[in-house]
Amino acid sequence: MQPRMRRDDTTLERQLWLAANKLRHHLDAAAYKHIVLGLVFLRWASSGWPAIAAASSSPDLGARLDAALLAIERSDPALQGVLTPRYERSGLDPACLKELVGLVGSVDIAGDRDLLGRIYEYFLAEFASAEGRKGGQFYTPRGVVQLLVAMLAPRSGRVYDPCCGSGGMFVHSAHADICLFGQESNPTTWRLAKMNLALRGLQGDLGPGPGDTLRRDLHPNLRAEYILANPPFNASAWGEPEPRDPRWRYGLPPSRCANFAWVQHVLHHLAPGGSAGVVLACGSLSSRRSGEGEIRRAIVESDKLDCVVALPSQLFYATSIPACLWIFADDKRGGDGRDRRGEVLFVDARHLGTMITRTMRELSRADIATIAGTYRAWRSESDVEASAEATTRAASVPGFSRAVDLAEIARQEFVLTPGRYVGAAAEPTPAEPYAERMRRLAETLDAQLVTAAELDRKLRDLVRELDHE
Repeated sequence: MQPRMRRDDTTLERQLWLAANKLRHHLDAAAYKHIVLGLVFLRWASSGWPAIAAASSSPDLGARLDAALLAIERSDPALQGVLTPRYERSGLDPACLKELVGLVGSVDIAGDRDLLGRIYEYFLAEFASAEGRKGGQFYTPRGVVQLLVAMLAPRSGRVYDPCCGSGGMFVHSAHADICLFGQESNPTTWRLAKMNLALRGLQGDLGPGPGDTLRRDLHPNLRAEYILANPPFNASAWGEPEPRDPRWRYGLPPSRCANFAWVQHVLHHLAPGGSAGVVLACGSLSSRRSGEGEIRRAIVESDKLDCVVALPSQLFYATSIPACLWIFADDKRGGDGRDRRGEVLFVDARHLGTMITRTMRELSRADIATIAGTYRAWRSESDVEASAEATTRAASVPGFSRAVDLAEIARQEFVLTPGRYVGAAAEPTPAEPYAERMRRLAETLDAQLVTAAELDRKLRDLVRELDHE
């Protein structure tokens, strides 16, 4: 029998993950995640879990688990087509399945049913890491999600994610007065998102099923106050854009790269006064291929762009391509802060983050607070009476951030790379007075020259001795 895992154990999620991963054996992570996450969901949703636990030694345990999933699906219209059978024919050793049931059942959820939601999210992150590049297709790293949410600060209204993956943006931005809308093209990932929302007690409209957002928009009439998106980077062969599509207000996006199709899709769905954040490859900031430079120029000239953030490298599972954030505001006249018309804030955050593995970097809470705090201070949300000059000056940190007018961006030919605008970081002031430091360096140099002369003398003596032999 598994020991009961208490909810006050700060490493509970990690302990569960390590224990579950030991039981994976020959199954690859992509298949195993549906087995494990399905059990976490069953523990949360099934009033018959004690019966499942009691039957864990039964030879037909897999069939019983599949039947329990189907019973939950039949009882909840929101889960139709989500809880597909997965256990009876999983290929997992029955003894391992029994241990997994015991492991999930060992979690003490008394008084905290949200605990299983946190475990589900932790497992999603671990499976994304285990799957590597494929993992990035369904999971956006928590630090990136938290940064977007901290910058946009959704409070009330409609939140939309057009490429929602497993639903992480919704989990971190959900509040009582928020309505969630999303779309996901991958059927398996769409099911993960539906389960994730259910575990958190969230209602969301993710469409009647999976669908390709750019080719078949399931929310054509939606206008959202907040849009958060992490679309696939530089996606090629996404489709041939229809010239009459109302989304392409700023120019026809090239068929071989979907970056500006996604940006324009987001802007099309933005409600009056709304704000949006989109994660894109850094190439989108400077590319001129196939008309992308002209589209970027039109977007900048429309004055919807509020902020650009260059992110640190190695934040994503799916790619090592450098990434950036585009932050948009539909109305920069001051309804959500001071009047920022004609300005864009650039932030170069490439030096932030901490390496947590040999290949992965993570944004800390302090990193997120630094970036989001700089942006929100520039917007002057805490003091709408602050002058434009004062807030622009406060946002100017050499090598990190600077507010720029549209005329300067035009002089840079609408290239939006933050490094072009923020300048170099200021050299740190030496703690040692200049005269003292120069005297110390001169003394060190003299000593090194004496040592070098002595070594030169010894080397010459050795050479002469060799000549006499």
